[in-house]
Amino acid sequence: MLRESYPFVEDSFSRFPSQSNMYGLCQAGQQELLAATLKGKVVCFRYQDLQHKIRPVAKEVQFTYIPVDAEIVSIDAFNKSAPKRGLVVGITFVKDSGDKATPFLNIYCDYEPGSEFNLESIAQSCLNLELQFTPFQLYHTEVQCDEGGSETVFLLSGHDQRIHLYKENASLHQFEEQPVERLFPELQQLPSNVLWLDMLSIADDRRLSAFGCQNGCVGLALVNQTGPEVLQSWRFQFDSPISSVLLFPLRCQTEPDQPSGDKGAGTEGYNLLVTSTIEMAVVYRDVQEQGLSHSVCLSESDQWDAVLCALVIDLDFDGQKEVLLGTYGQELLCYKFQPTGRRRDGQFQLQWRRSFKSPLLSIIYIDLTGDGLRELAVLTLKGLHILQHTLTSTADLVIERLALRVSALTAGSELDSTEAQDTAERDAPVKKEEWTTAT
Repeated sequence: MLRESYPFVEDSFSRFPSQSNMYGLCQAGQQELLAATLKGKVVCFRYQDLQHKIRPVAKEVQFTYIPVDAEIVSIDAFNKSAPKRGLVVGITFVKDSGDKATPFLNIYCDYEPGSEFNLESIAQSCLNLELQFTPFQLYHTEVQCDEGGSETVFLLSGHDQRIHLYKENASLHQFEEQPVERLFPELQQLPSNVLWLDMLSIADDRRLSAFGCQNGCVGLALVNQTGPEVLQSWRFQFDSPISSVLLFPLRCQTEPDQPSGDKGAGTEGYNLLVTSTIEMAVVYRDVQEQGLSHSVCLSESDQWDAVLCALVIDLDFDGQKEVLLGTYGQELLCYKFQPTGRRRDGQFQLQWRRSFKSPLLSIIYIDLTGDGLRELAVLTLKGLHILQHTLTSTADLVIERLALRVSALTAGSELDSTEAQDTAERDAPVKKEEWTTAT
């Protein structure tokens, strides 16, 4: 197996006062992260210009109505869909009341003009909702509105084998729970507690929805959003709880004798990554066409304890995405798809792995420094690691691609010059004849 060099260097590490969990990290805005710890603390991580240098800053944010003895379960945030403005933060926690533990969902959103994106102001504007179930993942997604626009909503899974929908009531300036089947008919009659949920909007006003359950069941549905109406659905049973599901597109190379075009042209299909607590991670290929019938295993993904988090991104900037897996065994694994034969068949090969000093819980790829190059944020049991691309190799790649671009522009300029010269030579006899006639 070909092992490529590790493409990151660690820029910073922020230790937390208590441990987090697999639902404890989210992106807040364009260049900020929110990390929640079990003992009721929320830390905002960003880069700031301090003494003419960009430095990492981790600062605790005081969100109201979260008791000191509360244990935060999950956190999520999103920017409202245009034309609305504002950042919305959701936090679920369990409060120990002595006799029993009481779960809550707090939704933070500031409606005052000028404060919609101010995290300090948002943290003081709270809608406190008592829950009748133990919460798990808090997830947001866009849905189509009746008037033709789109709106972002919260979806919260619970131990009652249901998904709960929270949608903004614009007239009351607050979020409220609504029946999930109105917008998400595919999330009815679930077989078990949903541990992870993911959705992806595709062409023709359709979406793919996937969920992974505590009993090992994986569900996938193709939905027409204008109905909404479930067009197709699939189920598959694993032998262990599902830790994550992730829908992603993957571009594959085609052969010249295929009807799709010349060699090198890309055809894109939608895939589903499934990770579980015991078994190997699996990618289901072309799920829109084949459902859950065509699977590819990620070899060695079960060698470092349970896989707790996953991410699909283009790390080497070649246009082909890599699969990242974070394990409880303290390993970060990187896989790349290697096509074989004339069809879309192929395997995901392990390219490199990197060890950490504590289990990996969550990973996010985000441009924290604002320089156009994203960082990899890795949440572990003890804190937050920020990994940056190796600048030497990145600079070499930029220079190489600029050289190719210059060569292409030069070749195009020379071709235009040659064509112009040929045109002038063809027109020369005609012009000479016209001059003679005039004389």
